[in-house]
Amino acid sequence: MAVGQRTAADYLAAFGRDEEAVLLLERTHRRHDPRWLLPVSPHVCLACALELLPEPGVSLVRKKHVVFCFQDALVRHTSLVTQLVAQDQRVCIHFVRVLFGLLSNVEDGSVANLCIEVLIQLTTQLKLEQIIHCLVNECHRELCSMPSMGSSLATMTLLGKLVDAIPGLADELVMEHGNLMEHLLRGLVYPNEGVQASICYLYGKLYSSPAAAEMLSGHFREKLCPLFLSTLDNAQTKELQFNCLGLLRQLLKYDLFVSVIMNKSVLAGNAESAERPSRETSLPLVLKKFLLSRDEILQVASSHCITAVLVHSPAKHAVAFIHADIPEFLFEHLSSSSEVLVWSSYNCLILLAEEPLFFSKCHTVYGIEAVVRSLQGSLQMTNTELHKQGLLLFAEILTRQPEEIRLFTSSAMCRDASRALQEAVSSPVLDVAAEALRAISAFLRKDHQSSLPVQYRALRALLEAMLSRCMEFSQTPLNRRPLGHAGSRNSEKATLRKGKFLLSTLEGFRNACRLAVEFQGEPCAQENPFTAPGAEKEDTLEAFSEFLLRACDSQCIPMMMRYSEEATHPSLMEVFLSILHSLFVIVPHMKVKFSRKLADSSFIRLTLELKARFCSGQSHASLNQVCSSFLYYLCLSLLSAPEKTKPPSQEELSAVSEFLQHGLPQISSRTPESLAFLSGRQYVEVAARQRQYCLLLLFYLAHIHEDRFVPEAELSVAVQSFLLSVQDQGECPPPVVCKASVYLLAMCQDKDSALGEAVISAIRKFLEGISDLHLVYTHHPLLLRFFLVYPGLMSRFGHRALELWFSWEECNYENLDDDSSPGRTIFPANLAALFQMLRSTPSILLILLDLVYSSPMDTARKVLIVLRTFIRENEDIEVGGLIRGHFLIILQRLLVEYGAPTSGALGNLPLLLNLLSLVQLRSEPEQELDSMAMKLLHQGALAA
Repeated sequence: MAVGQRTAADYLAAFGRDEEAVLLLERTHRRHDPRWLLPVSPHVCLACALELLPEPGVSLVRKKHVVFCFQDALVRHTSLVTQLVAQDQRVCIHFVRVLFGLLSNVEDGSVANLCIEVLIQLTTQLKLEQIIHCLVNECHRELCSMPSMGSSLATMTLLGKLVDAIPGLADELVMEHGNLMEHLLRGLVYPNEGVQASICYLYGKLYSSPAAAEMLSGHFREKLCPLFLSTLDNAQTKELQFNCLGLLRQLLKYDLFVSVIMNKSVLAGNAESAERPSRETSLPLVLKKFLLSRDEILQVASSHCITAVLVHSPAKHAVAFIHADIPEFLFEHLSSSSEVLVWSSYNCLILLAEEPLFFSKCHTVYGIEAVVRSLQGSLQMTNTELHKQGLLLFAEILTRQPEEIRLFTSSAMCRDASRALQEAVSSPVLDVAAEALRAISAFLRKDHQSSLPVQYRALRALLEAMLSRCMEFSQTPLNRRPLGHAGSRNSEKATLRKGKFLLSTLEGFRNACRLAVEFQGEPCAQENPFTAPGAEKEDTLEAFSEFLLRACDSQCIPMMMRYSEEATHPSLMEVFLSILHSLFVIVPHMKVKFSRKLADSSFIRLTLELKARFCSGQSHASLNQVCSSFLYYLCLSLLSAPEKTKPPSQEELSAVSEFLQHGLPQISSRTPESLAFLSGRQYVEVAARQRQYCLLLLFYLAHIHEDRFVPEAELSVAVQSFLLSVQDQGECPPPVVCKASVYLLAMCQDKDSALGEAVISAIRKFLEGISDLHLVYTHHPLLLRFFLVYPGLMSRFGHRALELWFSWEECNYENLDDDSSPGRTIFPANLAALFQMLRSTPSILLILLDLVYSSPMDTARKVLIVLRTFIRENEDIEVGGLIRGHFLIILQRLLVEYGAPTSGALGNLPLLLNLLSLVQLRSEPEQELDSMAMKLLHQGALAA
């Protein structure tokens, strides 16, 4: 024997006789080759095991210990044992057969389980096809030779674990051992739940393979389905119940099996409803039984199975579960302390909520309190996925609940729901807050808030929390990442996420506005009847409406403007503008102030740019409609209460309303295209003319509010072309359009270039067709200059334009009539502009003198003060010769027509005489008054 080579006897000396006596066959071990002895503890000899295990004279306890030690060695020294067994494939197969024979012939379940574990471990470690085929064949042979399935438990268990452990074995088993399925069916009806459990486990592993499941589809439909459902229904032991539910979960992955099972259930349900005994088993009723059990694992498994059915088609399968009253018990489970059970119940209810019957049977009415309380409880936990799922269920119920079935039967319950949503939307986890926003939008529905008294204070707190969370998120700075494509992509994702969150927030706010509008027609919803008489009425619709306006002004608009600097999304702008539109109706007494603020903030330009960008052609029709409606109400609001002009009559507003309604939806072009359209000189159809009217009105209102987004030179040319086109077609534009045209021309006219005679003639013609100039007058120094700089307009309209000017002037003219030194007074801008006109065109002074006679006393007094101030401040301008004679004529008219000492008009005589004296003092000596003039002055002085 070579050096280093050891015999079995040498190894025996290394361990005690007791262990040897147990693990080895003493009479034969010395003859065994040492290569079959494991060199590490436990010192198992494979050759001894092969002789010991089949030996009938060896006790079962000793056999069990040998197998246990072999398993222990296999776990602790996997590679060594694997090498030991794999030395000879024939020995290996023989060892497998010996172990299989042991597990097949022993009644001790622990020994059988130990053998199964060793066989599974050996098979998976060796990865030899021959070993696998050997085991499968042994199992098949064993089952075929069994007169009864009572002893098949170990074999079925081994097969199930083999299929689970070895990929692809399920397909092979079905293809090559198809008749094995008949033995499985026999075992399923055998009155032993252990055998049934092992068979269900094996079936579950077979059906987990898509290929095997497809091959077994006919087997299931024709034979297995009724047996399986009956087994599931009658299962008493936990093992069988769990394995049945495990098989069911595998079956429910396939639409075909779901249809087969549910069709059987429908037949069973129909038979029961007809009060006939049924041999079919209804899956909903079986799962309902598990839901009613006190075992949480069974409850969760049942919920998972219900979900697995419903995901295939809630429309097809939900009705059966609803008729089985499954929702009632799912709602009860929402009060469980188990997060897993609550989660699975949420999932089921979300899918059931897709079926209208879920609501018509009033399950939600009875279950909504459980949902709210569950949501309140889950928000105290740290499981954010549970938060999101609960909010998703709440949102689905709130969204789908029919309006005719009131969900909240008391205002207290409604208040609790509001508080739960308030807490959810304030969550620091963005995904939770986003789900809460969706639920809030659905919650703000009239039928959900109609339980009196309406909880306006709670709604306000909810909206404040919602807006605050959105403000917080919108102001979160983007993470600074390296520049480049990846950084740009991350920035775009962050911007998109902000946009989605903002959209959800605005949708909720829009629904709150809609709620306020709808409650305006409900007298009982105007205020809380339980408010104390002397208390501050915060719980009223009016207070809530004013809050909405303030919140929009201070939060919604700033957030929207900030986001629009990063991106513009049509859906977002549509919701935003619909909010602004609704606010015109919600708070009518603040409508004018709100409209002016919007116009001052360039919202006319913003909306037109939005229409031009997204609404050309037929694209984004809903956005175009919202933009047009917003502009319509904004224009009418601004026109009905203007700041610098008389409001149009109701008849004029009706005409404006008509052409705005027809024209605004057709406007979707950019400014250059709009100006080109306005400049068209070819024949203009009625619809196109209405669009032109709309454009002029929009440009006019924008200019009045200092939003001069249209290039003035191009605008002036376009307006002139428009006026000439209207004249050429013999039309007469509405006064509002004339007002807009004249104002825009006055604002845009270049001081160095005058309008053509044709344009002035057209303007004069249009103005002569209007009953009074006040219908087209807008108070502005440039408009006054426009009427005075063109002789054709001044001769016809200068007098009335100046009269309107002074009637609109709000300057305190009395302060001008003092003795301050000439040339040192700082005048208001409007007055300074008038003085500039008087200096450039002194003949205007004559019109002013006429106003002294023809205007009301207050206006005449303003005119006299202005004249006196102008003459005093402009000593270098010679006006005496121009106005002295005219002045005396005015004085004579006053004395003749208002000669009575009590006449109020004579109250201005001192000013008139003072003005004449000032003019006379600045006159040349040769221009002294004659005797007739002196007599006139004397009479005037007496009257004064």
